[in-house]
Amino acid sequence: MKKITAIIPTLNEEIHIQEAIKSVSFADEIIVIDSFSTDKTLEIAREFNVKIIKREFDDFSLQKNYAIDKAKHDWVYILDADERVTTEVKKEILDAVKEPGEYVGFYVKRAFYFSNKKVNYSGFQRDKVIRLFLKEFCRYNGNPVHETIVAKGKVGFFKNKIDHYSYRNYDHYIAKLNHYAELSAKQLHEQDKTVRIYHLLIKPPVRFLIHYIVRLGFLDGFLGLLVAKTQAYGVYTRYLKLGELNKKKH
Repeated sequence: MKKITAIIPTLNEEIHIQEAIKSVSFADEIIVIDSFSTDKTLEIAREFNVKIIKREFDDFSLQKNYAIDKAKHDWVYILDADERVTTEVKKEILDAVKEPGEYVGFYVKRAFYFSNKKVNYSGFQRDKVIRLFLKEFCRYNGNPVHETIVAKGKVGFFKNKIDHYSYRNYDHYIAKLNHYAELSAKQLHEQDKTVRIYHLLIKPPVRFLIHYIVRLGFLDGFLGLLVAKTQAYGVYTRYLKLGELNKKKH
């Protein structure tokens, strides 16, 4: 049987880390790559048979690629701490590793939860990520914010979904979006991008309409409205932060 290394990136994930580790307990090796958590994340992780690596966070792609290089086994499964591998997906993972055919990696869809309430639309119905892959053929692309895997070969799809408990509450949602906005602003600043009125007055409402109307957020009721408004806020904040960085430069 071919073996699997599961990798879990963490930063202050004491709420999630125990269940995250349990959900990949089928893996032959589990690596927790931690960005110097200040809560009980590592204390909890040490209760399990896991390998802990500490690395200062710079961006998501570099963090995950670093851990991939430390994996003992050829097959790697990446699990964000707020994700859970379901029983159905576990079976698909083990079957795929046993008989991968021509595939070097596999997409898995995610069922999105906000404060333990499932969001069925709002754009999340199409959410999919490569999570299982052969490390020889796959690496993250270097995008510091929305990291994706570049696969040198054919990628398959799992039928079932993992659970994604991305946001505990509204404050957590805003905190995450502020973090992503800051990383995005830094990236745009390094590319010498400028801020126009369009970015502050047009792009946020457009983002709201995309999530609420185009991606059927209205079918999620109040949650859909909340998601659309907060995504628009994230766009506005990104360009506000970019403007601040550009002012400091000059």
